[in-house]
Amino acid sequence: MFSNLNAGLKTGSALFRHEVAFVLGQLQQEASIPYLQRSLEDQSENEMVRHECAEALGAIGSQTCFDILMKYLEDDKQVVKESCEIALDMCEYENSPEFQYADTLLKV
Repeated sequence: MFSNLNAGLKTGSALFRHEVAFVLGQLQQEASIPYLQRSLEDQSENEMVRHECAEALGAIGSQTCFDILMKYLEDDKQVVKESCEIALDMCEYENSPEFQYADTLLKV
């Protein structure tokens, strides 16, 4: 089943592929990294699909994901670029002892 989900990144509408990327991020399985990476790297892919792939990589949070996301900080598409910035922050959180993500206001 999991391989079918990864294959969903190349099937159906952009909305469907976006939702598949979201689910893969929620599952946080490192086996999804190559599939998410391919969709993020595909300049012909819908930018919202690419955005969700970036966020999914951030949720997985491995060093591999961090390295992939760094490559797209200067992407031509603003939404992809900004998503990579957020995803890198998510990577940091996934690898930190912090209990809650984005708790800056609690620290002020």
